[in-house]
Amino acid sequence: MTELRRELVIDEVTLQARLLYGQVLVKVCYSGICGSQIGEIDGIKGNDRFLPHLLGHEGSGIVMEIGDGVDFVRPGDHVVMHWRKGVGVDAAPPTYNWRNTRLNAGYVTTFNEFAIVSENRLTVIPDDFDLDIAALFGCAVTTGFGVINNNARLKIGDSIAVFGAGGVGLSVIQGARLAAAHPIIAVDLYDSKLRLASKYGATHLINSSRMNIKNEIRDIIGSQGLDFTVDNTGSPDLIGLCYDLTKPQGRTVLVGVPKIGNNISIYSLPLHFGKTIIGSHGGESNPTEDIPKYIRLCRAGKLDLRPMITSTFSLNEINEAIEKMRRGDVAGRCLIAMESA
Repeated sequence: MTELRRELVIDEVTLQARLLYGQVLVKVCYSGICGSQIGEIDGIKGNDRFLPHLLGHEGSGIVMEIGDGVDFVRPGDHVVMHWRKGVGVDAAPPTYNWRNTRLNAGYVTTFNEFAIVSENRLTVIPDDFDLDIAALFGCAVTTGFGVINNNARLKIGDSIAVFGAGGVGLSVIQGARLAAAHPIIAVDLYDSKLRLASKYGATHLINSSRMNIKNEIRDIIGSQGLDFTVDNTGSPDLIGLCYDLTKPQGRTVLVGVPKIGNNISIYSLPLHFGKTIIGSHGGESNPTEDIPKYIRLCRAGKLDLRPMITSTFSLNEINEAIEKMRRGDVAGRCLIAMESA
């Protein structure tokens, strides 16, 4: 990424000469594209003082080399690459060289064929677990399930509405189904996303482009309101609506982030009597503990993530993939397969 609101540049990049303490060299196999990256490209948080820099925070790969102090991964290990901290060294971000210019990177990047990653942004997985599905554990699944387990703390029979049925939203819906919530209401602009949400456990579907959200939800749940609402869109209007539709003792969880300067407006009095609105930071997930649990669920047949992957592109097609996501042409999670770059 070289400029805000511009296409990404695909080019040769030079790795630093050696790995520093706690750093790991990973051959990236698959990278997910998260809405956070599109927000980063669009500058929703304001000016980007780290340009130019690499992108991506959700992926899977194979460890090639390790630096001093690395204890939890070894060369040859298959790993999930994630932005939330796990066990291991919190190493310094790497420095790359691009066209004789310093190229910045964070503790993990995945839009690149090889990445130098901080040890604590890697979790080892079994060698026989599919690496394309494993990439989803880098953000979408761990965030979505973390919203259910840690932010909402949803219980059997609780009602929930999920605004935005992308990768994270679908994972929230799956988590709500596993927790036996009812009803599970999915709200989105696109029928293709809603159809996928239905397969993953949504009991009611609302297309917000042609239906009145408030009326539809009140027809489903009644005037008492929902136990939980989750916003993945970052739209101030929808955040306000989520808050309004939550019952007096209910909770609104914010995953999406509004563009800088776009403030939300709520009537705060209910907050003094038990209503809550909180921001989620990756579902407060712990990748080291959570990812092995979710792999067990997959192997037990209780969690099927394959249908979530609805589009796969090569690295050379990444700008096309991003544009398709903007248009709503990608129903589930979009992956970049590095082997086909």
